[in-house]
Amino acid sequence: MPQTSKVNSSAAGGPGQVSAPDHGEPPPPQAEPRDLANISKFRYRRSAAALCISVGSFSDPEDLPGLAHFLEHMVFMGSEKYPAENGFDAFLKKHGGSDNASTDCERTIFQFDVQRKYFREALDRWAQFFICPLMIEDAIDREVEAVDSEYQLARPSDSHRKEMLFGSLARPKHPMGKFCWGNAQTLKHEPREKQINTYQRLRDFWKRYYSAHYMTLTVQSKETLNTLEEWVREVFSKVPNNAQPRPDFSDLQDPFDTPTFNKLYRIVPVRKVHALTVTWALPPQGKQYRVKPLHYISWLIGHEGAGSILSLLRKKCWALALFGGNSETGFDQNTTYSIFSISITLTDEGFQNFHQVVHLVFQYMKMLQTLGPQQRIYEEIQKIEANEFHYQEQTDPIEYVENICENMQLFPKEDFLTGDQLMFEYNPEVISLALALLTPERANLLLLSPEHEGYCSHKEKWFGTNYSMEDLPEEWARRWAGDFDLNPDLHLPAENKFIATDFTLKPSDCPDTEVPVRIVNNERGCLWFKKDNKFKIPKAYVRFNLLSPMIQKSPENLVLFDIFVNILAHNLAEPAYEADVAQLEYKLIAGEHGLVIRVKGFNHKLPLLLNLIVDHLADFTAEPGVFNMFAEQLKKTYFNILIKPERLGKDVRLLILEHCRWSVIQKYQAIMKGLTVDDLMTFVSSLKAQLYTEGLVQGNFTSTFKRLSVEVPVLFRVVELPQKPHLCKVKSLNKGDANSEVTVYYQSGLKNLREHTLMELLVMHMEEPCFDFLRTKETLGYQVYPTCRNTSGVLGFSITVETQATKFNTDYVETKIEEFLVSFGEKMTNLTDEAFKTQVTALIKLKECEDTHLGEEVDRNWFEVVTQQYVFDRLNREIEALKLITKAELVSWFMEHRDTTSKKLSVHVVGFGEEENDQVGGEVDQDQALKTSSYGEVSKLTFLPASPMLADATLINDIRAFTSSLTLYPYHKILK
Repeated sequence: MPQTSKVNSSAAGGPGQVSAPDHGEPPPPQAEPRDLANISKFRYRRSAAALCISVGSFSDPEDLPGLAHFLEHMVFMGSEKYPAENGFDAFLKKHGGSDNASTDCERTIFQFDVQRKYFREALDRWAQFFICPLMIEDAIDREVEAVDSEYQLARPSDSHRKEMLFGSLARPKHPMGKFCWGNAQTLKHEPREKQINTYQRLRDFWKRYYSAHYMTLTVQSKETLNTLEEWVREVFSKVPNNAQPRPDFSDLQDPFDTPTFNKLYRIVPVRKVHALTVTWALPPQGKQYRVKPLHYISWLIGHEGAGSILSLLRKKCWALALFGGNSETGFDQNTTYSIFSISITLTDEGFQNFHQVVHLVFQYMKMLQTLGPQQRIYEEIQKIEANEFHYQEQTDPIEYVENICENMQLFPKEDFLTGDQLMFEYNPEVISLALALLTPERANLLLLSPEHEGYCSHKEKWFGTNYSMEDLPEEWARRWAGDFDLNPDLHLPAENKFIATDFTLKPSDCPDTEVPVRIVNNERGCLWFKKDNKFKIPKAYVRFNLLSPMIQKSPENLVLFDIFVNILAHNLAEPAYEADVAQLEYKLIAGEHGLVIRVKGFNHKLPLLLNLIVDHLADFTAEPGVFNMFAEQLKKTYFNILIKPERLGKDVRLLILEHCRWSVIQKYQAIMKGLTVDDLMTFVSSLKAQLYTEGLVQGNFTSTFKRLSVEVPVLFRVVELPQKPHLCKVKSLNKGDANSEVTVYYQSGLKNLREHTLMELLVMHMEEPCFDFLRTKETLGYQVYPTCRNTSGVLGFSITVETQATKFNTDYVETKIEEFLVSFGEKMTNLTDEAFKTQVTALIKLKECEDTHLGEEVDRNWFEVVTQQYVFDRLNREIEALKLITKAELVSWFMEHRDTTSKKLSVHVVGFGEEENDQVGGEVDQDQALKTSSYGEVSKLTFLPASPMLADATLINDIRAFTSSLTLYPYHKILK
């Protein structure tokens, strides 16, 4: 795939919101009506603002790494006009809003959204952070811990580790080598030792760089432009302007023109993965945005059709995926260089032949250089991008303003809205100049593999990545230095037959309806349809859920189902790729009870793609080599899931709560025993013999639609927890990782729509106080959040804290969660009528607002289909329920969950650190470290005892023994 998306920087600040439904195919966040955090993010068309400052971590002082990122955190902690430390967050939460910020190499972005009614006041509160932030000394030590926790959460990420190692290859004193994250060591301990006043340096940095002439601002609201301009002038006129020159690093070009760059770096990854990244550092390409040479090249490199790099590698069973290009983050593109990289996920065999893989890449690059830029291909890409731009759906306001305010730093005024999206002019000279630099002698090679363990004696300073550096083998270096042959199997893509040319809106052939109607219903399946007469775009969404009771019969069946979906996607990859690049998107998802097929895009050519998928499904085949490739890959996939504390925590929690659920550990055990291609084909036959299909078609189609040719439960039955606290405490399966996760869950039981809405309201009240108590004041971790839980129809709520075993043990964290709940109970008892009404109104406003685009409406309707509830007017029913809820009911509802009969389950995933009595730190013998594996055993759980702090909880040391004695709730859906 071409890698072209803009993403946030790695060092993002602000409270994270994490939530997901607990059952079935996980719908996108916006489809889950009980997920407060996600409703507030996606469902409500609010007013929004974003401000971009042209300063980032490149401007960090040498003696205070991470200062720019730390300041991004600190400015939010109160202002002279509004001194409350979490006052802005509290104001936004009260009025259905959210905020965030991110620090990049040369830019820092702040953004928020809120109900339109409160936009003017929110703007004033927000602007004060850039006019007169408090940044009180007392808050510094506490917020350093949040920055440190964010860094600790990032440490196990292979992509962040690769970035830090790559940055270290830059010339000495170049800002690419800086440690942009910051942590407790660089922002607290070392400054104290060196007698550096961090507080004063923060204020100096703010004064020097948070200047009006460095800033660009975007606001979006339904007010008139004159009103918005008046507000901006009133609110932002006092932002200081120091008139000093902007930070400028453009004289520091060619940072990677060093002897250490054109080498092979072998890396030991955290996850089990074989991956090759070939990278070139080019002169900055930002000025060439009208031509976008790297986008053109990445389109060809990332092509997956016939004649492409990935097509050949897949045929050899050497690679699973390929991404090429420049992601346009500050790391990939800034004023000192632009990166062009090709990342390939290798199979075991591909890893053994990685030199051949590199050679194939270089052959393709040489072919592009020999043939030169192709106007036909450029204009094809241009047409696809223009179609997407002209018929794009509205984006969420907070994302839109964030994008535009950054564009204002990058492009001239006339291109603020289009500069990052359109290809304006074909210029073969500009493309040729970029292509000419992508040669073997300028390339850097990074090779990740667990096989490197024990052979990598170097260690990167900040993330602890083990690596080795070596010259390219002489034979290969000599081969690539000469005039090597092209590969006859590599060629440019043919003309794309999937590009849409008919954008007419189809006349309706049935009465308009507010909700989908069932147009097919028989013993083999049903199909729901809704013509789009609201958004009026020539696009459509088609989704099918192919349900089968065979999938959940055993862990082996689940593994075979995963292999089946992977091979089906593999078989489709090449024939369907042209459709994919022409904005006809498809996705195959291995749901817990069925295969989910999602197709969307311009309706003109959508049936072609759908027919292609159906044909491959009907005529499914699996080559033995392909089967073995995906079986090996799934072993790694399951391992990589289990080493993440948050994924292990969810696995354990649902293994306890959901009857007959098979855990990822059981799937890992099943695949390690060995399965064959014959097992797969037998399973696929039985799967097809017992299929029940549900579908949804929405958009620019008529109702005459050909559907895919025993009702299956789409839920698990859930155990009823005993009326006393239970604790399941397991050791993290990521050996040596300090990150822990604590989730305290309260089960409510089988409840109707009214109680689900009541729980949503409760969690909304809880969000800001929870963040303030557990993160801001207690500094337990960066990620702290309450969540409304719908576990296969059973209601509950939870509080989650992600912490580090180097700072706190999990039992202590749970006692702090309990302290918070006590204080929150007091807060609820003293809740004023006005505060109650404000929160109810905010939640109603979130639910009342129209969908931003067709996809949001489809997601909501699909959630009803995939859970077989079909309450398509759920939002309206929830609004009516909210209007009748009283303050007394809300308080009583919370207290019910806190009395002696409450059903409480705590799940701890315990990291490695001194607070958990692990032997860590100190001098480690290097030779010994190289001999012992950093990869833990993930095929079984290690249960841990509780400390006296949690003496009242009953310990769960055998999940099956515990759940076998419990009553099961009947299947339950929230219908009324």
